[in-house]
Amino acid sequence: MFNIERSGEEHRSLSYRDKFCVGCGICVNLCPTSSLKLGPLVPIARGLIEMDFISINSDSCVFCGLCSIACPFDSLSLSINGTNIKDMDSYPKWDVESKIHDEECIYCGRCHAICPRDSILFERKIPHPSDLVRGEISVDEDQCIYCSFCADMCPTGAITLNNIPSDSNDVLNNHIEVDVSKCIFCGVCKRVCPNDAIRQICSTCMYSDDIKIPDIVGKAFISEESCVNCSWCLDICPVDAIIITKPFTGSLELIENEDKICKGDSCHACLDVCQCKAIVIEDNKSVTNLKFCNLCGACIGACPQNIRVLSRTSMKLNNINSNSWEDILNSLLSKMD
Repeated sequence: MFNIERSGEEHRSLSYRDKFCVGCGICVNLCPTSSLKLGPLVPIARGLIEMDFISINSDSCVFCGLCSIACPFDSLSLSINGTNIKDMDSYPKWDVESKIHDEECIYCGRCHAICPRDSILFERKIPHPSDLVRGEISVDEDQCIYCSFCADMCPTGAITLNNIPSDSNDVLNNHIEVDVSKCIFCGVCKRVCPNDAIRQICSTCMYSDDIKIPDIVGKAFISEESCVNCSWCLDICPVDAIIITKPFTGSLELIENEDKICKGDSCHACLDVCQCKAIVIEDNKSVTNLKFCNLCGACIGACPQNIRVLSRTSMKLNNINSNSWEDILNSLLSKMD
């Protein structure tokens, strides 16, 4: 992480947040003064070296903001007199989106569990089982032989018992207890009891009209700062409550020849640097699932065989008012290998 500043007629500051960086090298490739440098991507991604993906030469940086605008993942930010240029109407803007519709979300949590960047904040409140079931249960300890069948078979862990002394001199102190707040009155314990020591009645059906419908509430929110638009959440959402717009469209191919072939399991550099988790090794070959790829290009720079070819056909970067910037930014659509 770095933050550099320059004062004059305007106060400009450029900050870099490594935790949002994917190591794609877009900013490095577009910098007009070659002030940015990409570190050893694979060792950093594998945790072998503790350093940022990007470093900067503050002496040569002209604070133009091109790197900040070109970064689709908001890891670089240029501010002029305290205002981020991404909030200024005169600068280009990425028209990407990562959003969960609250009115459609059922708070199942699948998106939160699968997100490769932990970018989805999720919490859920569900009713306690005691609010949804009714019944009675008791254990006749005069008849109980403390075999532990009921405790072992209880699906909710509502039954506990003490029936084993710690040593030969210990006095056997048998005790069994049912936590009614956990019990769902399913009757399993009653059916497995070999000595008919358990009495259980389920009255849930009888009182079903009095038991309120379960009210499940929660929050699910995508942090757009750390989201890389991989669309894993979009793919797994069972109710189509998520919208993801990728920054690029295009293709990514593996082109081998007699001299250069994918090393698969013995290399897997592309897999290690991919923060979208879009790459797997199958039959000792690297395979990219474009459904989850954001076409950032990090895998291109990581491949030691130089056999990965990325072609971007369009990008969601709008409001480019400068002809010189347009020429530079349009180079993102050129083929990379």
